[in-house]
Amino acid sequence: MVPDHYATDFRMSRTVFTRLVSVLLLGACGQAQGDRLASPVQIEGDAITAPLNGKSGDPVRGQEVFVSREEGHCVLCHQITGLEAEFQGNVGPALTGIGTRLNADQIRYRIIDAQSVWPDTVMPSYYRTGGLRQVGKAYRSAPALTAQQIEDLVAFLETQTD
Repeated sequence: MVPDHYATDFRMSRTVFTRLVSVLLLGACGQAQGDRLASPVQIEGDAITAPLNGKSGDPVRGQEVFVSREEGHCVLCHQITGLEAEFQGNVGPALTGIGTRLNADQIRYRIIDAQSVWPDTVMPSYYRTGGLRQVGKAYRSAPALTAQQIEDLVAFLETQTD
């Protein structure tokens, strides 16, 4: 029979050990995620609360990124009611009203690293440079979109409220 004070010490040590391991694992996961992005960001919950480059986006340029084949080409998978763009996709969710459902910080996080939000998504993470699969060598060291393009896209999507 083990004396009660040994059992109490063991339970306390086990609790402290479990908490320490949890903190270390969470720290390691956060660091690994940050290392994958083109620049450091502060993730709070399901949002990135600051513009990537410290500048606001332009919704007109954001719409161009959304429909452009050479840039985001978001329209390939998504659609927005009333947007004048041919062949809007239906692979991803419709983004009509996205500005009502999500705020700019939440939209930003989903664009820069969708795979962190939804691990099984087919949506590219547009601001990641690490942890990518099946990416051509020429595209491995730079994000798919610049920080300004992402901020412009966020500004455009934020205006989609109906």
